[in-house]
Amino acid sequence: MSTSQIYLIRHGATAWSRSGHHTGRTDVPLLAEGERDAAGLISRLSGLEFSLVLSSPLQRARRTAELAGFGSVVQLDADLAEWGYGNYEGKTADEIRAHQPGWELFDDGCPEGESLADVVMRAERVIARIRDAQGNVALFAHGHLLRVLASRWIDASGHLARRLALGTTAVSILGFGHSRRDEPVIVRWNTVGPLSN
Repeated sequence: MSTSQIYLIRHGATAWSRSGHHTGRTDVPLLAEGERDAAGLISRLSGLEFSLVLSSPLQRARRTAELAGFGSVVQLDADLAEWGYGNYEGKTADEIRAHQPGWELFDDGCPEGESLADVVMRAERVIARIRDAQGNVALFAHGHLLRVLASRWIDASGHLARRLALGTTAVSILGFGHSRRDEPVIVRWNTVGPLSN
């Protein structure tokens, strides 16, 4: 366990994140507000060094990483792409439930898209990749994917992710326990302000 801490950084605001439309693989750009907040990550992450910076290939995450000052070092990882919503891409939860009453993403998945098990498998591949990194790691990605990844980091079911809210440009930190250095923990969650203690 040589990784120090893993910083999970959700992308900045987009039109669809503001309106509640499921944005999986549709490559929507950041809003001006999202770009401003992403640039604000420079000061929020100042003083930190990262041995590995990974981003989803989708432009909202990639652009957030660039505006946060990591454009020259970021590596793209397809496993960090958002949940594939299939036939529910671009729809709100209310629109989906009008046709499928009682639908829950984490239980039912998406027709022609991904199930929770599919997303868990991708999250676990990312975790395996970052476990051998020397030093801090930054991951720029998406709400549902990062929530699932955090759940699996602490060896919880992917279903726990439904209970973890995550705002745009929020920073969360994963690490290891103080008394048991091999025990994965969530150090900080959904921080939208300064990261100092």
